[in-house]
Amino acid sequence: MRQYKLDTALVTREFAESLEANRRAANMLAVPIAEAAALMLECLNGGGKILSCGNGGSAADAQHFASELLNRFETERASLAAIALTTDSSTLTSIANDRNYTEIFSRQVSGLGKRGDLLLAISTSGASPNIGEAVRAAHRAGMRVVALTGRDGGPLSKALGKDDIELRVPHTRTARIQEIHLLAIHCLCRLLDDALT
Repeated sequence: MRQYKLDTALVTREFAESLEANRRAANMLAVPIAEAAALMLECLNGGGKILSCGNGGSAADAQHFASELLNRFETERASLAAIALTTDSSTLTSIANDRNYTEIFSRQVSGLGKRGDLLLAISTSGASPNIGEAVRAAHRAGMRVVALTGRDGGPLSKALGKDDIELRVPHTRTARIQEIHLLAIHCLCRLLDDALT
């Protein structure tokens, strides 16, 4: 068996960078995360649902968030209305094939979303065209948006309205942004649990 000499110092540096990124994000995002949770509570208590979407790792985060709401996070409570728009392969591929890939989420938002619902839009770069289209569809439906972004927020940041909330991670590396997006999702879930139990 071939022996590999791998750099354990690299692992230590990755942990150190992640810790520093989390420290900076905590200072910037604590208030907006609490505000986003309040927006979600308003939606859910008003009989609305939360739709979530993202691409790649952000798709996994969108699904993770919806599953925590539908089932439970850390506390036993009633199921909460949430739908990940990333999970139905027949719908995703038919929209991409018959229309355009940029419409895979916006078409679903148009069909499933209504005033009083909320969209959780996740994009590490803020530059995903299909996420921007989903935000515009949400606005047309009278929905508010919570956006998880990174870097400079990209076009997604500019697409948000005054009643929307952006949780922008202050980092440029996708890995660090995704790590903090997951932590922000867990914070949202914890805040929802605490408020609803």
